[in-house]
Amino acid sequence: MTTPYDDEIDDLLRDYQDQRARLGDLQRSINEVAVTVTASRQVVRVTVGPQGQLLSVEFPTGAYRRLTPAELAEVLMTTFGQARDEAIAEVASMVAGGLPEGLDAEELLRGKADLTGILPEDPRMPATVRSYVETGRPARAEDSHDE
Repeated sequence: MTTPYDDEIDDLLRDYQDQRARLGDLQRSINEVAVTVTASRQVVRVTVGPQGQLLSVEFPTGAYRRLTPAELAEVLMTTFGQARDEAIAEVASMVAGGLPEGLDAEELLRGKADLTGILPEDPRMPATVRSYVETGRPARAEDSHDE
């Protein structure tokens, strides 16, 4: 037995499956992000993953031998920071279109986004619902007027 809603239900299911497939593709793309940055004079080469995690550190030349430990540490940290920033920017550009308006993807990935700003502190709702939430009982007919 078919109903007048069969086509709509099929369309909704197809849309859901398409969205799910796109999210799977996005997740795979994010997981493939790897950014490599080489310091000047090829002192060090650093590769980071999509969350900015350190994947590899290489010393492509012997240039690091001419640096003091403090200088080498500084070059390493600077190079790592640059690679991490580039990886976060790349992932942010991939997910930005799917975030609520006003939410900055890079800020979110860095843990600096104000997520409380996405939803209002006082949500819009019909007066009957607000009355029930506040008092535990439905509003009287003369009191109800939807917001």
